[in-house]
Amino acid sequence: MRATDETLQVFSGTSNPELSKKICDHLGICLGEVQIRRFSNENIFVQIGENVREKDVFVVQTSAPPVNEAIMELLIMIDALRSASASRITAVVPYYPYARSDKKDQPRVSITARLIADLLRTAGADRVLTMTLHSPQIHGFFSIPVDHLVTVTPICDYFSKWDLANFVAVAPDAGSAKRAGAYAERLKLPLAICDKRRIGNTGETEVVRVVGEVRGHEVIVFDDEVDTGGSLLETADAVLRVGAKAVFASCAHAVLSGNAAQRIAESPVGELVTTDTVPIRGEKMIDKIRIVSVAHLFAEAIKRIHTGESVSALF
Repeated sequence: MRATDETLQVFSGTSNPELSKKICDHLGICLGEVQIRRFSNENIFVQIGENVREKDVFVVQTSAPPVNEAIMELLIMIDALRSASASRITAVVPYYPYARSDKKDQPRVSITARLIADLLRTAGADRVLTMTLHSPQIHGFFSIPVDHLVTVTPICDYFSKWDLANFVAVAPDAGSAKRAGAYAERLKLPLAICDKRRIGNTGETEVVRVVGEVRGHEVIVFDDEVDTGGSLLETADAVLRVGAKAVFASCAHAVLSGNAAQRIAESPVGELVTTDTVPIRGEKMIDKIRIVSVAHLFAEAIKRIHTGESVSALF
């Protein structure tokens, strides 16, 4: 894949430069030059290192720790590009920040996912490119165009190399049934759903039953993200209790907060297949994790946005 002309430029924040570099490799262009540093008072300084006047600019910045710094860095980069007279600015956000704060489910709380959408537009973003949002209603938070990629194709391409004759796809709760169903349909697997209930006002949940036949089968749990690992391990225990032979898992975003990686390493989950929307570094990169790159998907989407082709055709 080659960029069609010299008006396309891609810049990267500091949250996931590895993914940004892969995207540019697929596009056949170099990453744009940008200087990012932090002053002694923790303020962020951004200076674009090349001419972007009348250019079609894409800024790649995912939601990775430290998340709030990554958000500010992205907003400042967008503002700097707008001040430098870029023709169009697209925020490429592989893992959207605060995506789980998408509704007012308690009194006097912020719908922070909408706030992030407002901040991106105010900073100067003309459109957003993201992947596997926690919930589809986040689309409605934007007054600018949003292109939403999904991980079904690359992850199913990975699992299609397995012998899946005895496998069942599992949704960890009813809310994720539609998402898991897309993987099940693509891989031609039956689908089971965990009936998960909240325990009082503690915020904790428990699986009270598994709807669907998993006894004697190997299962793959499909979810949008793995954060603390609690939901995944709870689902794994539930399907094993009712007779599943083995448990594997897949998610778009492996956040792996706290000791999640260690918990998964010590769990009965045989393998966790994820993508590189969030960087997994150091001790979090355990032997059970398999990473499928989505750089080619983002590169193709960027090319299509730049040339005015259909992005939905990628699905």
